[in-house]
Amino acid sequence: MSFLRNYLNKIKPNFEKDGKLHAFRSVFDGFETFLYVPNDTAKNGCNIHDAIDSKRIMSMVVIALLPALLFGMYNVGYQNYLAAGTLAEAHFCQIFFYGVLAVLPKILVSYIIGLGIEFAWAQWKGEEIQEGYLVSGIIIPMILPVGCPIWMIAVAVAFAVIIGKEIFGGTGMNIFNVALVARAFLFFSYPTKMSGDSVWVANESIFGLGNNLADGFTAATPLGQLAAGTQVTASVSDAVMGFIPGSVGETSVIAIAIGAVILLWSGIASWRTMLSVVVGGSLMAVVFEQTGQSIAWYEHLVYGGFAFGAVFMATDPVTSCRTNTGKYIYGLLIGALAIIIRVMNPGFPEGMMLAILFGNMMAPLIDHYVVDANIRKRAKRVNR
Repeated sequence: MSFLRNYLNKIKPNFEKDGKLHAFRSVFDGFETFLYVPNDTAKNGCNIHDAIDSKRIMSMVVIALLPALLFGMYNVGYQNYLAAGTLAEAHFCQIFFYGVLAVLPKILVSYIIGLGIEFAWAQWKGEEIQEGYLVSGIIIPMILPVGCPIWMIAVAVAFAVIIGKEIFGGTGMNIFNVALVARAFLFFSYPTKMSGDSVWVANESIFGLGNNLADGFTAATPLGQLAAGTQVTASVSDAVMGFIPGSVGETSVIAIAIGAVILLWSGIASWRTMLSVVVGGSLMAVVFEQTGQSIAWYEHLVYGGFAFGAVFMATDPVTSCRTNTGKYIYGLLIGALAIIIRVMNPGFPEGMMLAILFGNMMAPLIDHYVVDANIRKRAKRVNR
């Protein structure tokens, strides 16, 4: 590592002002600060610095996402071999590496397009490269069906980064979760590639792995079956473990729970938001169960993207509430609204995407009234 540090110090003057590569200063700075903690200090004002910078926070979130991603890759292969009836003859490596080959290109495209735009934007404005896309770049492929074409992902990423993030001022200024902006763009622009029964299972072999499935092969998700009014065939245990059709990273509650433990242990995500999303969803699911809902209330918590949204997207520190009281209200709103959308609108069988986007929109207003109520409470205390 000392060799790398010395090499960076040697070439750094070329990227400083008046250096021959000064036009790429933001690119060099992005790589340097990704590898090492920056040693720059504030020149004026009083600043309190945390022991961990935002790049390290984003890296920790990526680590927390890995269990869900790795299991999602395995499940992509599992569903393909299961659909072809060859699961018994396949061994673990075949199943897993088929999933890797199916998902990895989508991750690469997401990062290449997203980071490319981030780099170009930073160069154009003469600013440092922002690190927020380190997380969004891996989440976007994880919340999409495996059947979503790569070119659509590229278009959605470009839309989300430019319209959902950069025009608001970049990382820390966007009001909507960038990954969900990409998903919403695809959902409303190309609905046949984001819903239905034909997008959840990879249907072509890759480099000799996997199976070519019959044209028109379909496999419904539990929520898709619920929206269609048919019997849900997946068991709760399958949903908890993750052996069901669904978006790449959203199927395994166990893998998502491991990620939740990492985020809570590191202090990066708010337990208040996670807990209140679950409580809000549970309460609303109980209400619908009492009115004759076809599945038990707890099944809503393990089907679809509810768990993934509660852990990784509702807790986004940029687009969620900042006040502690606001986090409770924000989470309860998202959890309840997700179940309402699922049950009452068959056109949106998932519900979590729209619920979190609505929560993002309401978060500043919730914080405003929480702070205002606190100010009025303190003013009354002083005037006594």
